[in-house]
Amino acid sequence: MSDASQKREESLDVIQRELTAFARRARSAAARLHPELPLVSYTLLAHIDEQHGCRAADLAAHYMLDKSTVSRQIGALEKLGMVERHPDPADHRIQVLRPTQAGTQALAATKASRRAAYRERLGEWTAHDLAQFARYLLRYNAAGDATAP
Repeated sequence: MSDASQKREESLDVIQRELTAFARRARSAAARLHPELPLVSYTLLAHIDEQHGCRAADLAAHYMLDKSTVSRQIGALEKLGMVERHPDPADHRIQVLRPTQAGTQALAATKASRRAAYRERLGEWTAHDLAQFARYLLRYNAAGDATAP
């Protein structure tokens, strides 16, 4: 293996380790911010809000999750009073999920806390560093849309 190949493999190992640590930290932070709302449920709720409503099948496709997993998570969100189903105006056979007022309030409360945590953690980074990191994350996530791990 060439020196360049070896360095590339070492970098990939570091990236994998650090992304795993990032995911653990995100789960932990989500549990502290909203204890009764698991990270997956929170993520689905945030997506529903960002899309101004969507179908459960759209969530499953977007996150590459099994429909039964999404169904359980949506059921939990409904029990918590954070989402509700509405008939699609174009096709009344289709149910569109929308956040309730409680869901919107939960998202707003956690968004402020998350933003404060990121400001603290990244406070020493320059505007250039933050912009570059944001570009790398966008690029990484866009590549993930094409190929699942």
